Amino acid sequence: RVGIGPTTYLTVSSGGTFSKYSYEFQTISDAGEDIIYIDEEKGIAINSDDFNEETLADFDFESDKSKLREEKSIEVGDIYSLGTKFSGPLGLSFKDESGEEKPVIMGSYGIGMGRLMATVVEVFADDKGIVWPESVAPFTYHLVDLSSGDEEVKKRADALYEDMTARGIEVLYDDRDLRAGEKFADSDLIGIPYRIVVSAKNTDDALEVVRRGSGETLTMSRDELLG
Repeated sequence: RVGIGPTTYLTVSSGGTFSKYSYEFQTISDAGEDIIYIDEEKGIAINSDDFNEETLADFDFESDKSKLREEKSIEVGDIYSLGTKFSGPLGLSFKDESGEEKPVIMGSYGIGMGRLMATVVEVFADDKGIVWPESVAPFTYHLVDLSSGDEEVKKRADALYEDMTARGIEVLYDDRDLRAGEKFADSDLIGIPYRIVVSAKNTDDALEVVRRGSGETLTMSRDELLG
Protein backbone atom coordinates (compact mmCIF):
# COMPACT_ATOMS: atom_id res chain seq x y z
CA ARG A 1 0.00 0.00 0.00
CA VAL A 2 2.90 2.39 0.59
CA GLY A 3 4.35 1.60 -2.82
CA ILE A 4 7.55 -0.28 -1.95
CA GLY A 5 6.18 -3.83 -2.30
CA PRO A 6 7.94 -4.66 -5.60
CA THR A 7 11.37 -3.90 -4.09
CA THR A 8 10.77 -5.40 -0.64
CA TYR A 9 11.70 -9.00 0.18
CA LEU A 10 10.85 -11.36 3.01
CA THR A 11 14.32 -12.03 4.40
CA VAL A 12 15.55 -14.83 6.65
CA SER A 13 17.61 -13.64 9.60
CA SER A 14 18.67 -14.68 13.09
CA GLY A 15 15.96 -14.98 15.72
CA GLY A 16 18.29 -13.75 18.44
CA THR A 17 17.50 -15.09 21.92
CA PHE A 18 13.91 -15.88 20.98
CA SER A 19 14.11 -18.45 18.21
CA LYS A 20 16.42 -19.88 15.60
CA TYR A 21 15.17 -17.54 12.85
CA SER A 22 13.26 -14.32 12.41
CA TYR A 23 11.85 -12.79 9.25
CA GLU A 24 12.67 -9.29 8.11
CA PHE A 25 11.14 -7.15 5.40
CA GLN A 26 14.06 -5.62 3.51
CA THR A 27 13.65 -2.93 0.85
CA ILE A 28 16.35 -2.55 -1.80
CA SER A 29 18.06 0.83 -1.54
CA ASP A 30 21.56 2.21 -2.06
CA ALA A 31 21.07 4.01 1.26
CA GLY A 32 20.63 0.70 3.07
CA GLU A 33 22.78 -0.49 5.96
CA ASP A 34 22.20 -4.22 5.31
CA ILE A 35 23.30 -6.62 2.59
CA ILE A 36 20.86 -9.30 1.41
CA TYR A 37 21.13 -12.14 -1.09
CA ILE A 38 17.96 -12.61 -3.13
CA ASP A 39 16.75 -15.92 -4.52
CA GLU A 40 14.68 -14.73 -7.49
CA GLU A 41 12.95 -18.08 -7.98
CA LYS A 42 11.68 -18.24 -4.42
CA GLY A 43 11.12 -14.49 -4.16
CA ILE A 44 12.79 -14.39 -0.74
CA ALA A 45 16.20 -13.34 0.56
CA ILE A 46 18.73 -14.12 3.25
CA ASN A 47 20.55 -11.54 5.36
CA SER A 48 24.31 -11.60 4.70
CA ASP A 49 24.92 -11.92 8.46
CA ASP A 50 23.15 -15.29 8.38
CA PHE A 51 24.59 -16.66 5.16
CA ASN A 52 25.87 -20.01 6.42
CA GLU A 53 25.51 -23.69 5.54
CA GLU A 54 22.87 -24.40 8.18
CA THR A 55 20.58 -21.53 7.17
CA LEU A 56 21.01 -22.31 3.49
CA ALA A 57 20.05 -25.95 4.09
CA ASP A 58 17.08 -25.13 6.34
CA PHE A 59 15.53 -22.92 3.68
CA ASP A 60 16.87 -24.73 0.60
CA PHE A 61 18.70 -21.63 -0.61
CA GLU A 62 21.17 -21.75 -3.45
CA SER A 63 24.58 -22.11 -1.78
CA ASP A 64 26.47 -20.43 -4.60
CA LYS A 65 26.45 -16.68 -3.89
CA SER A 66 27.11 -15.94 -7.55
CA LYS A 67 23.67 -17.34 -8.37
CA LEU A 68 21.96 -15.01 -5.91
CA ARG A 69 21.46 -11.26 -6.37
CA GLU A 70 23.35 -9.16 -3.84
CA GLU A 71 21.71 -5.86 -2.86
CA LYS A 72 21.99 -3.17 -0.22
CA SER A 73 18.74 -2.85 1.69
CA ILE A 74 16.83 -1.17 4.51
CA GLU A 75 14.92 -3.19 7.09
CA VAL A 76 11.39 -1.77 7.34
CA GLY A 77 9.72 -4.52 9.36
CA ASP A 78 10.26 -7.83 11.13
CA ILE A 79 8.54 -10.85 12.60
CA TYR A 80 9.92 -12.60 15.69
CA SER A 81 8.65 -15.83 17.19
CA LEU A 82 8.83 -15.27 20.95
CA GLY A 83 7.63 -18.74 21.88
CA THR A 84 6.86 -18.98 25.60
CA LYS A 85 9.85 -16.88 26.72
CA PHE A 86 7.56 -14.23 28.25
CA SER A 87 4.24 -16.01 28.65
CA GLY A 88 5.79 -18.69 30.90
CA PRO A 89 7.17 -16.32 33.56
CA LEU A 90 4.03 -14.20 33.36
CA GLY A 91 1.71 -17.16 33.80
CA LEU A 92 -0.09 -16.24 30.59
CA SER A 93 -1.91 -19.40 29.52
CA PHE A 94 -4.96 -20.83 27.79
CA LYS A 95 -6.95 -24.06 27.95
CA ASP A 96 -6.92 -26.31 24.90
CA GLU A 97 -9.75 -28.51 23.60
CA SER A 98 -9.20 -31.09 26.31
CA GLY A 99 -9.12 -28.48 29.06
CA GLU A 100 -5.38 -28.71 29.57
CA GLU A 101 -3.70 -25.43 30.50
CA LYS A 102 -0.84 -24.39 28.21
CA PRO A 103 1.37 -21.30 27.90
CA VAL A 104 0.47 -18.84 25.15
CA ILE A 105 2.86 -18.86 22.19
CA MET A 106 3.72 -15.26 21.38
CA GLY A 107 4.99 -13.39 18.35
CA SER A 108 6.23 -9.88 17.63
CA TYR A 109 5.27 -8.09 14.41
CA GLY A 110 7.06 -4.79 13.94
CA ILE A 111 7.00 -1.92 11.50
CA GLY A 112 9.27 1.04 12.19
CA MET A 113 7.16 3.99 11.05
CA GLY A 114 9.96 6.56 10.96
CA ARG A 115 12.23 4.11 9.15
CA LEU A 116 9.43 3.21 6.74
CA MET A 117 8.82 6.88 5.92
CA ALA A 118 12.53 7.46 5.31
CA THR A 119 12.66 4.37 3.08
CA VAL A 120 9.75 5.60 0.97
CA VAL A 121 11.64 8.88 0.50
CA GLU A 122 14.87 7.10 -0.45
CA VAL A 123 13.11 4.83 -2.96
CA PHE A 124 11.03 7.43 -4.77
CA ALA A 125 12.93 10.72 -4.48
CA ASP A 126 14.43 12.31 -7.60
CA ASP A 127 16.89 15.15 -8.16
CA LYS A 128 14.14 17.72 -7.40
CA GLY A 129 13.09 16.32 -4.05
CA ILE A 130 10.61 13.94 -2.44
CA VAL A 131 7.95 12.06 -4.44
CA TRP A 132 5.24 10.86 -2.03
CA PRO A 133 2.98 7.96 -3.11
CA GLU A 134 -0.66 9.02 -2.73
CA SER A 135 -1.27 6.38 -0.05
CA VAL A 136 1.08 8.07 2.45
CA ALA A 137 1.35 11.66 1.20
CA PRO A 138 0.71 14.33 3.88
CA PHE A 139 -1.60 16.08 1.39
CA THR A 140 -3.08 15.00 -1.94
CA TYR A 141 -2.91 18.44 -3.57
CA HIS A 142 -0.53 21.38 -3.41
CA LEU A 143 -2.44 24.51 -4.41
CA VAL A 144 -0.15 27.23 -5.74
CA ASP A 145 -1.43 30.80 -5.99
CA LEU A 146 0.29 32.76 -8.77
CA SER A 147 -1.87 35.85 -8.45
CA SER A 148 1.12 38.28 -8.41
CA GLY A 149 -1.06 41.09 -7.09
CA ASP A 150 -4.10 40.26 -9.24
CA GLU A 151 -6.98 40.37 -6.75
CA GLU A 152 -9.36 38.37 -8.95
CA VAL A 153 -6.87 35.52 -9.26
CA LYS A 154 -6.25 35.69 -5.52
CA LYS A 155 -9.98 35.40 -4.82
CA ARG A 156 -10.24 32.37 -7.12
CA ALA A 157 -7.34 30.63 -5.38
CA ASP A 158 -8.69 31.42 -1.88
CA ALA A 159 -12.17 30.21 -2.82
CA LEU A 160 -10.83 26.94 -4.27
CA TYR A 161 -8.81 26.28 -1.13
CA GLU A 162 -11.79 26.96 1.14
CA ASP A 163 -14.08 24.72 -0.90
CA MET A 164 -11.57 21.86 -1.05
CA THR A 165 -11.01 22.08 2.71
CA ALA A 166 -14.76 22.15 3.36
CA ARG A 167 -15.11 18.92 1.37
CA GLY A 168 -12.38 17.19 3.37
CA ILE A 169 -9.89 17.21 0.50
CA GLU A 170 -6.30 17.25 1.77
CA VAL A 171 -4.68 20.36 0.30
CA LEU A 172 -1.63 22.47 1.17
CA TYR A 173 -2.03 26.10 0.09
CA ASP A 174 0.99 28.14 -0.98
CA ASP A 175 -0.23 31.75 -0.94
CA ARG A 176 3.19 33.27 -0.22
CA ASP A 177 4.32 36.38 -2.06
CA LEU A 178 7.11 34.67 -4.01
CA ARG A 179 8.03 34.17 -7.64
CA ALA A 180 6.56 31.23 -9.55
CA GLY A 181 9.96 29.52 -9.86
CA GLU A 182 10.51 29.56 -6.10
CA LYS A 183 7.06 28.16 -5.43
CA PHE A 184 7.45 25.41 -8.01
CA ALA A 185 10.88 24.45 -6.63
CA ASP A 186 9.46 24.19 -3.12
CA SER A 187 6.50 22.20 -4.42
CA ASP A 188 8.83 19.69 -6.11
CA LEU A 189 10.97 19.50 -2.98
CA ILE A 190 8.00 18.70 -0.71
CA GLY A 191 6.70 16.12 -3.20
CA ILE A 192 2.92 16.23 -2.82
CA PRO A 193 1.31 14.07 -5.57
CA TYR A 194 -0.57 16.83 -7.45
CA ARG A 195 0.16 20.54 -7.89
CA ILE A 196 -2.73 22.84 -8.82
CA VAL A 197 -1.75 26.18 -10.34
CA VAL A 198 -4.17 29.12 -10.21
CA SER A 199 -2.99 32.06 -12.31
CA ALA A 200 -4.14 34.73 -14.74
CA LYS A 201 -3.31 32.29 -17.56
CA ASN A 202 -6.05 29.84 -16.63
CA THR A 203 -9.70 29.79 -15.54
CA ASP A 204 -11.79 27.73 -13.15
CA ASP A 205 -12.84 25.63 -16.14
CA ALA A 206 -9.24 24.82 -17.12
CA LEU A 207 -6.81 24.69 -14.18
CA GLU A 208 -3.25 23.38 -14.54
CA VAL A 209 -2.65 20.21 -12.51
CA VAL A 210 0.81 18.61 -12.52
CA ARG A 211 1.57 15.04 -11.37
CA ARG A 212 4.69 15.17 -9.21
CA GLY A 213 5.82 11.65 -10.03
CA SER A 214 5.71 11.83 -13.82
CA GLY A 215 5.67 15.58 -14.47
CA GLU A 216 2.57 15.09 -16.61
CA THR A 217 0.40 18.21 -16.91
CA LEU A 218 -3.37 17.77 -16.80
CA THR A 219 -6.17 20.24 -17.40
CA MET A 220 -8.97 19.94 -14.87
CA SER A 221 -11.96 22.05 -14.00
CA ARG A 222 -12.74 23.35 -10.54
CA ASP A 223 -15.78 21.05 -10.38
CA GLU A 224 -13.65 18.02 -11.23
CA LEU A 225 -11.23 18.82 -8.42
CA LEU A 226 -14.04 19.25 -5.94
CA GLY A 227 -15.52 15.90 -6.98
